[in-house]
Amino acid sequence: MINSDDVERFEIPSVGAEDDELTAELFRSAFRPPGRTAGVTYRWRELTAEQARSAWTALAVWVRWLVATYQLPTSVVPDCWWRHSEIVAELYALQRAELASYGSDDPGFGPLAFHERLPHAVERLRTHTRTAGCVGLQAHKDPTPRTLPTDTPEFTEWQAASHQFEHEF
Repeated sequence: MINSDDVERFEIPSVGAEDDELTAELFRSAFRPPGRTAGVTYRWRELTAEQARSAWTALAVWVRWLVATYQLPTSVVPDCWWRHSEIVAELYALQRAELASYGSDDPGFGPLAFHERLPHAVERLRTHTRTAGCVGLQAHKDPTPRTLPTDTPEFTEWQAASHQFEHEF
Protein backbone atom coordinates (compact mmCIF):
# COMPACT_ATOMS: atom_id res chain seq x y z
CA MET A 1 0.00 0.00 0.00
CA ILE A 2 1.27 3.46 -0.89
CA ASN A 3 1.19 6.08 1.83
CA SER A 4 1.76 9.83 1.57
CA ASP A 5 5.43 9.48 2.55
CA ASP A 6 6.03 7.26 -0.49
CA VAL A 7 4.45 9.81 -2.78
CA GLU A 8 6.55 12.65 -1.41
CA ARG A 9 9.78 10.67 -1.98
CA PHE A 10 8.91 9.78 -5.58
CA GLU A 11 11.39 11.27 -8.04
CA ILE A 12 11.44 11.36 -11.80
CA PRO A 13 14.77 10.17 -13.22
CA SER A 14 16.65 12.98 -14.93
CA VAL A 15 19.08 12.97 -17.82
CA GLY A 16 20.71 16.21 -16.75
CA ALA A 17 20.27 19.80 -15.61
CA GLU A 18 18.69 20.91 -18.92
CA ASP A 19 16.01 18.24 -18.56
CA ASP A 20 15.34 19.33 -14.98
CA GLU A 21 14.90 22.96 -16.02
CA LEU A 22 12.55 22.06 -18.89
CA THR A 23 10.43 19.88 -16.60
CA ALA A 24 10.35 22.60 -13.95
CA GLU A 25 9.29 25.20 -16.52
CA LEU A 26 6.49 22.96 -17.80
CA PHE A 27 5.14 22.45 -14.30
CA ARG A 28 5.54 26.13 -13.37
CA SER A 29 3.55 27.19 -16.43
CA ALA A 30 0.67 24.97 -15.36
CA PHE A 31 0.29 26.96 -12.13
CA ARG A 32 0.77 30.48 -13.49
CA PRO A 33 -2.28 32.61 -14.11
CA PRO A 34 -3.04 32.75 -17.83
CA GLY A 35 -1.41 35.60 -19.68
CA ARG A 36 -3.58 38.21 -21.36
CA THR A 37 -1.35 38.78 -24.37
CA ALA A 38 -4.07 37.57 -26.75
CA GLY A 39 -6.51 40.30 -25.68
CA VAL A 40 -10.17 39.91 -24.89
CA THR A 41 -12.36 37.27 -26.49
CA TYR A 42 -15.86 38.53 -27.23
CA ARG A 43 -19.26 37.03 -27.82
CA TRP A 44 -20.18 38.46 -31.20
CA ARG A 45 -23.83 38.89 -30.25
CA GLU A 46 -22.84 41.15 -27.32
CA LEU A 47 -20.38 43.51 -29.06
CA THR A 48 -20.75 47.26 -28.86
CA ALA A 49 -20.26 49.20 -32.10
CA GLU A 50 -16.71 50.15 -31.08
CA GLN A 51 -15.81 46.57 -30.09
CA ALA A 52 -17.33 45.28 -33.34
CA ARG A 53 -15.18 47.64 -35.48
CA SER A 54 -12.05 46.56 -33.66
CA ALA A 55 -12.89 42.83 -33.71
CA TRP A 56 -13.86 42.86 -37.41
CA THR A 57 -10.72 44.77 -38.39
CA ALA A 58 -8.47 42.36 -36.50
CA LEU A 59 -10.34 39.32 -37.81
CA ALA A 60 -10.19 40.50 -41.44
CA VAL A 61 -6.42 41.03 -41.23
CA TRP A 62 -6.00 37.64 -39.56
CA VAL A 63 -8.19 35.79 -42.10
CA ARG A 64 -6.15 37.29 -44.97
CA TRP A 65 -3.00 36.03 -43.23
CA LEU A 66 -4.51 32.57 -42.59
CA VAL A 67 -5.70 32.12 -46.19
CA ALA A 68 -2.37 33.27 -47.64
CA THR A 69 -0.15 31.37 -45.20
CA TYR A 70 -1.97 28.05 -45.44
CA GLN A 71 -3.05 28.53 -49.08
CA LEU A 72 -6.69 27.87 -48.26
CA PRO A 73 -8.95 27.67 -51.32
CA THR A 74 -12.39 29.26 -51.64
CA SER A 75 -13.90 25.85 -50.85
CA VAL A 76 -12.58 26.38 -47.30
CA VAL A 77 -12.87 30.17 -46.89
CA PRO A 78 -15.08 31.79 -49.54
CA ASP A 79 -14.52 35.40 -50.55
CA CYS A 80 -17.79 36.29 -48.83
CA TRP A 81 -16.80 34.57 -45.54
CA TRP A 82 -17.74 37.66 -43.54
CA ARG A 83 -21.40 37.31 -44.65
CA HIS A 84 -21.82 33.86 -43.07
CA SER A 85 -22.14 33.81 -39.29
CA GLU A 86 -21.15 30.15 -38.97
CA ILE A 87 -17.94 30.74 -40.94
CA VAL A 88 -17.20 33.90 -38.98
CA ALA A 89 -17.69 32.01 -35.71
CA GLU A 90 -15.29 29.28 -36.79
CA LEU A 91 -12.67 31.72 -38.03
CA TYR A 92 -12.92 33.84 -34.89
CA ALA A 93 -12.49 30.77 -32.68
CA LEU A 94 -9.48 29.75 -34.75
CA GLN A 95 -8.04 33.25 -34.56
CA ARG A 96 -8.40 33.31 -30.77
CA ALA A 97 -6.82 29.84 -30.48
CA GLU A 98 -3.87 30.89 -32.64
CA LEU A 99 -3.33 34.07 -30.65
CA ALA A 100 -3.54 32.21 -27.33
CA SER A 101 -1.08 29.60 -28.55
CA TYR A 102 1.64 32.25 -28.69
CA GLY A 103 1.04 33.59 -25.18
CA SER A 104 3.98 34.76 -23.11
CA ASP A 105 3.31 32.06 -20.54
CA ASP A 106 3.35 29.21 -23.07
CA PRO A 107 6.43 26.98 -22.80
CA GLY A 108 6.28 26.23 -26.52
CA PHE A 109 3.51 23.67 -26.91
CA GLY A 110 0.80 26.16 -27.92
CA PRO A 111 1.84 26.50 -31.57
CA LEU A 112 1.97 22.73 -31.93
CA ALA A 113 -1.49 22.39 -30.38
CA PHE A 114 -2.81 25.04 -32.78
CA HIS A 115 -1.41 23.16 -35.77
CA GLU A 116 -2.86 19.90 -34.49
CA ARG A 117 -6.31 21.51 -34.32
CA LEU A 118 -6.04 23.37 -37.63
CA PRO A 119 -6.99 20.42 -39.92
CA HIS A 120 -10.17 19.85 -37.90
CA ALA A 121 -11.11 23.52 -38.19
CA VAL A 122 -10.39 23.45 -41.94
CA GLU A 123 -12.77 20.52 -42.37
CA ARG A 124 -15.49 22.31 -40.38
CA LEU A 125 -14.94 25.42 -42.53
CA ARG A 126 -15.18 23.29 -45.67
CA THR A 127 -18.50 21.87 -44.44
CA HIS A 128 -19.86 25.33 -43.58
CA THR A 129 -18.77 26.68 -46.97
CA ARG A 130 -20.34 23.75 -48.82
CA THR A 131 -23.58 24.27 -46.87
CA ALA A 132 -23.54 28.01 -47.63
CA GLY A 133 -23.43 27.19 -51.34
CA CYS A 134 -21.43 30.23 -52.46
CA VAL A 135 -18.51 28.40 -54.06
CA GLY A 136 -20.63 26.33 -56.46
CA LEU A 137 -22.45 29.45 -57.60
CA GLN A 138 -19.23 31.48 -57.80
CA ALA A 139 -21.22 34.24 -56.09
CA HIS A 140 -22.53 34.96 -52.62
CA LYS A 141 -25.74 33.22 -51.64
CA ASP A 142 -27.64 34.86 -48.80
CA PRO A 143 -28.31 32.40 -46.00
CA THR A 144 -31.92 31.74 -45.11
CA PRO A 145 -32.30 32.68 -41.47
CA ARG A 146 -34.07 30.20 -39.27
CA THR A 147 -35.81 31.42 -36.17
CA LEU A 148 -37.10 28.91 -33.69
CA PRO A 149 -40.51 29.74 -32.23
CA THR A 150 -40.47 30.12 -28.46
CA ASP A 151 -43.83 31.78 -28.02
CA THR A 152 -46.09 28.85 -28.88
CA PRO A 153 -48.50 27.49 -26.26
CA GLU A 154 -46.72 24.12 -26.41
CA PHE A 155 -43.36 25.66 -25.60
CA THR A 156 -44.81 27.84 -22.85
CA GLU A 157 -46.36 24.77 -21.25
CA TRP A 158 -43.14 22.76 -21.65
CA GLN A 159 -41.09 25.58 -20.17
CA ALA A 160 -43.26 25.71 -17.05
CA ALA A 161 -43.12 21.95 -16.38
CA SER A 162 -40.51 20.32 -14.12
CA HIS A 163 -39.52 17.56 -16.59
CA GLN A 164 -38.71 15.17 -13.77
CA PHE A 165 -39.82 11.59 -14.13
CA GLU A 166 -42.11 10.53 -11.38
CA HIS A 167 -41.30 7.08 -10.07
CA GLU A 168 -43.65 4.95 -8.09
CA PHE A 169 -41.89 3.34 -5.17
